[in-house]
Amino acid sequence: METQKIILKKDEEKRIIEGHPWIFSNEILKFEGKITSGDLCLVYSYDNKFIGCGFLNTASKIMVRMLSQGLINIDEDFFYNRIKKANDFRLLAGFNDNYRVVFSEADLLPGLIVDKYGKYLSIQILSLGMDKNKDLIVKALVKLFNPQGIMERSDSDIRLKEGLLPFKGMIYKHFDPIVTIKENDILLKVDLENGQKTGYFLDQKYNRANLKNYVKDKVVLDCFSHTGGFAMHALKYHAKKVVAIDISKKACNDILENAKLNNFDNIEVVCDDVFNYLRENQDKHFDVIILDPPAFTKNTKTIKKAYKGYKEINLSALKMLNSGGILFTFSCSMHMKPLLFLDMLKEASIDAKKSVQLIDFRIQSPDHPTMITDEESLYLKCAVLRVL
Repeated sequence: METQKIILKKDEEKRIIEGHPWIFSNEILKFEGKITSGDLCLVYSYDNKFIGCGFLNTASKIMVRMLSQGLINIDEDFFYNRIKKANDFRLLAGFNDNYRVVFSEADLLPGLIVDKYGKYLSIQILSLGMDKNKDLIVKALVKLFNPQGIMERSDSDIRLKEGLLPFKGMIYKHFDPIVTIKENDILLKVDLENGQKTGYFLDQKYNRANLKNYVKDKVVLDCFSHTGGFAMHALKYHAKKVVAIDISKKACNDILENAKLNNFDNIEVVCDDVFNYLRENQDKHFDVIILDPPAFTKNTKTIKKAYKGYKEINLSALKMLNSGGILFTFSCSMHMKPLLFLDMLKEASIDAKKSVQLIDFRIQSPDHPTMITDEESLYLKCAVLRVL
């Protein structure tokens, strides 16, 4: 492979030297060598000092995704060693069955996500460099995990920004995509082919387990329930009753199936829009409410609208909580920064005319680490509030 080189504009190297993984197109002064998108390129500062290397994509606003501050060789061993290092940390942290093995930039493999569901893997490839090396990645995964199958869930529109078409399909062996996993001793059906993201939201494992401290003998409302992850945990931890709400009929059927799988019967499933339900049921009261909505904003242009949506559901939920009631509330949008999220909750509590304590603040589970120099990878916020 012929060496390709980019030179940054003056003073643009500081953020990259500090560890940020992206170089944007407007930060590049010039190119040298034969330019091939998807291949490794060497990155130099304006005064010709070597900074590191990464995958180049001239079709993307993120023109370079950094891989290393030193020289590397892209081959099967590179991917094996990087993935093994990421997985070794997960094993050390106590993950052994269902967890995120690789979390993209946070594990120095930008644009690659690998999730483990028991004996199966589900991967997502969101960058051209990773897509071009898919065969090497699969070989490394097979060598490391010997899985019974690998599903690729690269069906995100984000790929279009990289010049890639969405793709979904089995890429190693043919298998039944409906698998049963165990999370915190709870059985859950996961659809690796058509479920959300790579099949299931693994990032909430510890936050779901945290319900154990609050739900015993309580009446719980689980909003945006999806397949019932939080609802099942509340029932496992001896909630008196759970009402689970989701707008999707398929999700509601999945909640009922998961409840049956775990022999839970004290659950009511409501197929409705959560905004409508909260508006129209202000006369109902609960001991614990869980708000785990999808991302209301995926860019900075819609943050004001998203803020309004987050405030509305939190305001309604606070009004529906009994005295001493607990609110688990989340945002999974990276654009809803932690301080902005807390400001929204403060406004919601004031408008609800409730005295509210913040008793816990949490993020995504440790198998979804965040780079301290890359705030984009800190996306999940969880505030636990108590109404006095």
